[in-house]
Amino acid sequence: MKTLPIECYNRISGVLWTDDKFQVSTNKLTFIDLEMKLRDKQTTYSRIINGQEKRTSIEKEFTNWIKECHEQLDKQIHFSGFQGKITRPDLPKQRQFPWCVYKQVEWDAKVFKEGQLVRIMRTLPILHGTINRILLFGDYDGDVYATGGDLEITQEPRSLYAEVKTVPLSKLDRLASPQLIKKYIEEEEAKLPDKLVITWPDGFEVTQNEKRPAGKTIGDMKVEILNKKGEKISKLPGTAAVSKKLLVELKVIWHAGPGDQVIVSHISQHGKNWPYWFRKMENIKNMGNYTLQLQVVLNESGGNTYAGKELPSHKVKFSVTEAEPEKFTIGLLEGPFRVGVPFNIPLDLHDEFNNPTKPTNKLKPTIEGSGLDLQFIGLQFKGNTLVMKDVVAKGTIPSSAGKNFNITVKMPGLLEESQAMKIRLLPGPPAELFVEPEDEITIENGTPVSFKVQLRDVAGNVTSVDGKQSVVCKLTGAQSLPSYSMDCSSGGTGTLTGDPIFLKKIKEGQIITAKIDLQVVIYMVEGYRNVKSVERRVKVIPSGRISDIILSYQKEGKTTPVELNQEIQMPAGETLEGFIMKLIDEAGRDVEIDDKLANKIKINWASKPSKDILLKGQLPGVRASTLTQEIKYCHINVVDCNVDFSFLVKAIPGEPNTMKCQCMGMNTVGVGQYLASCINVQVKDKFGNDIEDMEKINAADIEVKGENLIEKDITVTKSKGGLFLINNVKFSDGKLGRRELQVSLKDLKDYVKLEVVVGPTSQLAVIDYDPEQVIMVYNENKLPSPLVVQLFDAFDNPVKEADVKIQITKDPKIKFIPTPGPVKTNKEGKADFGIFTVTALRGTYEIQPKAFRSNGVIAGPKLKIMVQPDPTRPSEMKVEYDSKAPFIAGEKMPDVTVKVYAEDEQLLTTAKSGHISMKLWKSEPGSQDSMPNKTLSFTPDTTKKQTAGIFVFRDKKLPEEAGSHNIMFVYYDGKHQVFSNVIHIAVDPATPTEIFPIQQPGTPTVSNTRNVASRCVLRNLQLQLRDKYGNHVTKGMNGSVQVEILSNDHIPEIPKFVGNNTSLNLTLAGGVCNLQNLTLQESCPGVDGQEYILRCTVICNNIPKTKAVPPYDISFLFYNDAKKQSQMAHLSKERDNLQNAIRTYKSLFETTEQLIGELKISVKETEQEVSNIRMNLSKYKINPNLVTVEGVEKQLQLVTDEKDLILNSNRRICGLQPAPMEPDVLGKIGHLALIEDQAISRVLSWHMSSDMDCVVTLTSSKAKEIYHRTHGKQQVLPLDSIYKKNLTEWKKPLPHVKFKQNWQPPGNPVYARDLLEFTQDMEKCRIVFAMLLGDTLILDDLDTANAYRQEIVKFTHCPTILTRDGDRIRSNGKFGGLMNKALPLEKLRGAVFGSPLPKAYHEKSTIIETLQSLKTAIEKHESAKHELQEQMDTMQTQEMQTKYQECKEAEKQLSELEEKLGMGTPQKSLTSPRSGSKSTTALDDPKKQMQSPAQNSASTSAVNGSTPNSFVTPTRTSKRIAHMTPVSDDGRKRFRRN
Repeated sequence: MKTLPIECYNRISGVLWTDDKFQVSTNKLTFIDLEMKLRDKQTTYSRIINGQEKRTSIEKEFTNWIKECHEQLDKQIHFSGFQGKITRPDLPKQRQFPWCVYKQVEWDAKVFKEGQLVRIMRTLPILHGTINRILLFGDYDGDVYATGGDLEITQEPRSLYAEVKTVPLSKLDRLASPQLIKKYIEEEEAKLPDKLVITWPDGFEVTQNEKRPAGKTIGDMKVEILNKKGEKISKLPGTAAVSKKLLVELKVIWHAGPGDQVIVSHISQHGKNWPYWFRKMENIKNMGNYTLQLQVVLNESGGNTYAGKELPSHKVKFSVTEAEPEKFTIGLLEGPFRVGVPFNIPLDLHDEFNNPTKPTNKLKPTIEGSGLDLQFIGLQFKGNTLVMKDVVAKGTIPSSAGKNFNITVKMPGLLEESQAMKIRLLPGPPAELFVEPEDEITIENGTPVSFKVQLRDVAGNVTSVDGKQSVVCKLTGAQSLPSYSMDCSSGGTGTLTGDPIFLKKIKEGQIITAKIDLQVVIYMVEGYRNVKSVERRVKVIPSGRISDIILSYQKEGKTTPVELNQEIQMPAGETLEGFIMKLIDEAGRDVEIDDKLANKIKINWASKPSKDILLKGQLPGVRASTLTQEIKYCHINVVDCNVDFSFLVKAIPGEPNTMKCQCMGMNTVGVGQYLASCINVQVKDKFGNDIEDMEKINAADIEVKGENLIEKDITVTKSKGGLFLINNVKFSDGKLGRRELQVSLKDLKDYVKLEVVVGPTSQLAVIDYDPEQVIMVYNENKLPSPLVVQLFDAFDNPVKEADVKIQITKDPKIKFIPTPGPVKTNKEGKADFGIFTVTALRGTYEIQPKAFRSNGVIAGPKLKIMVQPDPTRPSEMKVEYDSKAPFIAGEKMPDVTVKVYAEDEQLLTTAKSGHISMKLWKSEPGSQDSMPNKTLSFTPDTTKKQTAGIFVFRDKKLPEEAGSHNIMFVYYDGKHQVFSNVIHIAVDPATPTEIFPIQQPGTPTVSNTRNVASRCVLRNLQLQLRDKYGNHVTKGMNGSVQVEILSNDHIPEIPKFVGNNTSLNLTLAGGVCNLQNLTLQESCPGVDGQEYILRCTVICNNIPKTKAVPPYDISFLFYNDAKKQSQMAHLSKERDNLQNAIRTYKSLFETTEQLIGELKISVKETEQEVSNIRMNLSKYKINPNLVTVEGVEKQLQLVTDEKDLILNSNRRICGLQPAPMEPDVLGKIGHLALIEDQAISRVLSWHMSSDMDCVVTLTSSKAKEIYHRTHGKQQVLPLDSIYKKNLTEWKKPLPHVKFKQNWQPPGNPVYARDLLEFTQDMEKCRIVFAMLLGDTLILDDLDTANAYRQEIVKFTHCPTILTRDGDRIRSNGKFGGLMNKALPLEKLRGAVFGSPLPKAYHEKSTIIETLQSLKTAIEKHESAKHELQEQMDTMQTQEMQTKYQECKEAEKQLSELEEKLGMGTPQKSLTSPRSGSKSTTALDDPKKQMQSPAQNSASTSAVNGSTPNSFVTPTRTSKRIAHMTPVSDDGRKRFRRN
């Protein structure tokens, strides 16, 4: 064959095939006639295949054999990784194609693949290279074993060769290691140039990163090239030396700003007598960074790379700096230039190449100018610039426009020594003030003073510079002197003057000082601050104007002067007369009052005073106010003279006239108690002013009288502010009602009304119960009446005190239901515990109510309860039965006697048979003893002679299913329920009645041919012993099963089993027998086409002969012809398929009928559910007659709109920015709580305004994170930093409850925290607000709050109190002022607590949920009705009728088919559903109906090894049927609802 390599034939020798027909020599080493037979054309050859001879051609067989050996067994070279086919034009034409390309070869257990280094032997020189690809000549499509082939390699090292060569695969050195090949390549690569060595024979070496001055010489360079071995070379290694010479290129690169520039470039070659050499360079003058580069290049191309690698190079980086300075220029000056103002002159220095250079200390510049005095402080080195610092020019300037001057700068020692320039000099900044006159000035009081002022610079030039400048004069030496200012920005000169000078009380001349300063708004030029101020003396002499008023008054012949703003005290309502007024001028002289001057005098306590009085120097009298709180301000003013005078008149109380008594606090007093508050007595004058100075009145002068008043206990004390306090008011009797007290002081009297109320709680009483009588009650029965505890005082008056905790203490052996917890009294002082159900053993027990108060515990009367057992209440059941009696499935269980006992341990005489039942259910593996919902229930037998309380269950049938079962007895009389213990029983199977196969065997067909498979009747079939209920019987069922072949027609020719037997005995173990490989004898007798029977008979000693198990028959067809047997087998399979189809139809019909029954139940259940929901809707006044989904949706939309309307209504919300929604963040305090009342929300939000924006976190780490994120601007409060032990108790009583239990304080006090509503994290929010609010209280108004506080502080500390009106009383008692008054809501800027959703919103939500449930229930009801109707319609559809017809036809076909097979079995007709009867047709023996369709469908799978053909399963149109699967082993259908 062309595809076989010739090497395959060369590897074969000897004889491959032969047998004993070829003669051999005696030593069996050679053939005698083999060659002759091979040459004989008539010789035939045959090959033995599976024991049979086959004639064939020996050449063909040999070729196929060698090909198979080559492809599968030849292991010399394995070519793999096929990549395609190519043509090689470099070969002779007959060898150019096809060449197959492979990735790798395997040779002698070694793999050679692409990219691998290899060594090629038998070449000159020896080659080393990398495999590019592997070539094999021949037409192949994949991996192949072959010999020969070529390698395409790239010669290594590539840096020297880089040639591609193709060599035979046979020259491959398979023993060469990769390390050896790599070592050779590295030695070859070491001959290449590696580095440069540079020397400087004449010096002037350039070092790395050297800084060289401009113009410095670069010396001669000698360069040598070395390889890795350290050898000097001048050409590349190899044979062609001429083409591989190396050159060295020199470049000097200047890294200038625009880009790199090559300023020097030379190439040197190596001669026989000289090395690589470069001469010195002196042209490096430009400043900057340089690179000196030496690069090895190729001779011809000039390239710097060889074989993909760069040739050696050497780079030296250096920089060129400036040389010594030789020139200079004057830099840019900053003007303008002013006299006396320093300025700088920069001098830029350069070297001889005009490069900027740095100055040296040797440079000493000078400066001069015509007409100017020039001086400078010193020199400053600034980079390449020499700065002459602070040059100052002084000279005469004729005008403010300035004058031009020439300036020359000289610098000795440079090539260019001097430079000239021209500047314009302006007047300098002000340096002095010139003020005229220079002597003292005299002026009259009330006239201004003026000065002439000039601004001059340091050279005496009048100057004015840019910027607002003014001259200011400040006058000192007297009060209220004016200040003068003058703007001199424009010309620098002007007159300084201003307002007149007015001095008060000047009698002689007074000297004042005028200090004149220069003020500049913008300091443009230095020097302003150095201008000295100028002082001038000014003498002011007095004038004749009025300067003062002197006032006095005469009383009782005594003149009293009145000082300015003096306070004069007078009795309330009286008038002060006799005022005398004098006017004084500046010299202290009296001024006479004339008509003109009298018109200028104005007073505020009289509208139009009499001119005659004023001309006399007198004033009208002043009347004091009638109220002591008012102070009258009196003012005198002389118009146009700027002179006034004022004094105060204060009213003081007059003589005692009335007396006022008031009870501070509550005016109620408890029986036998002292009045909690005191009575204040205040004495007033006739105008009602309180008289505080009561030195003449003693407390003993005040008398207190009243009915039954204990006067000896009363105490009267004097207090501050003229008050008398009456304490210890107490009455001696117990009469309730209003009392009146008379308080008298000499001739003054007043009355105080008090209300006498009940006293404090001192005893308890239980209403409707007499402590002297014993209460009789049955166990687990209720008390005769509710247990109500009433509070009483010491005089047997009922105390109406709320929130007093009452606890019932009892014997622990008695139990109350519900458990009695602490109950607080209501407003009537009653604590209602309700009616208790008592549970206890027989005996007498005591209970006692106790009241827990802050001042102790009050014990009530003890009640005795006698508990007796209830003879009408069941307590337990005792079950008696024969535990050794067997429990057989389907048979009667042993008699069971149940005794019901009452609590008195006697039989329950009231028990009836209808009250007790027996529950029986099958126990599931792993389930508990709890009773399931569905069980078998039995009632006891009833007889006339039945004993009360004893019930007998007789002849109760056990379940038909064997296994573990549970029994429980339940007693329920409508009121009490008692369960017995669970009884576990094992229901055993009954006596076996049949032997039944696990799988239906179908109808086997056999023949007596030689083929074993055709003679096998049964391949594998398992038989089980079962009772009449289908339970598998195993216990004691050991024996055998006799299998024999019989004929129904009593034909003498009976087939026999292998071994020539007509019967077999098989083992029966545990009620199971396996029939395996029942095969007929070959060529056994039998009638062709006859139906025979395999009869299986059970032989077991434990089965009574009277109850022998009937044998199980299996029909099979016998044929003498294998072909006919095959045909009959096909008919038998069709028969089995028809049987399966009929069973499927019947399963469908039965499932449909059961489904209709369940759908009717579903319709009834959903209808009841709809009715219940409608009843719930009627509670919310919703129309319950909603029958359609549309009506419900309409009503649902209306309620939803109402809910949305409530939700979207204007509600108070917190306007703060929400806290970040992050883990460990609780929220801002303003968002954590809601408050329903508007007024309380306002006052609490204002009270906590500093905390509302605080973010509460769960951890300190989260608080720090938010703090740093907001740069410390956000308040944070970590919960884990709160000390919770000191937090106030959230539900503790109000402060007054502990000390004044009977007190009903006005103002509705409540803790502020109790008005908060939390929507989430209640416990955490309570911690936060308990810390922030503490025990803060809320009351109605300020009066009730103060009264409440006054009562609390008598006993304990009072917390902060807030009022609904917006006031605050701090915990220290301070109130009033703006700081304690809440702001309006609109001024809190959104930092307010929001309001919760109204109750109507939650009610609407409940209605919506109920309507949605109604909608769902109606939909379910409609769906169930629709599905029921659909199923009813399906029963009448043409498709369903067709299925009934198809089932009948299948039964008919089955009957005909069985007639063909000779197995005629009568079939019952199937009734159509239109007839109204059920379909209960059975196909086979009734015992076989227990097999499920799933089992029947695979019944023939174990017969003859065949499988029945699939039959078309009838379709189900109902969706509900598709979700129901028959899953039972007993043939009954169970359904799983979707």
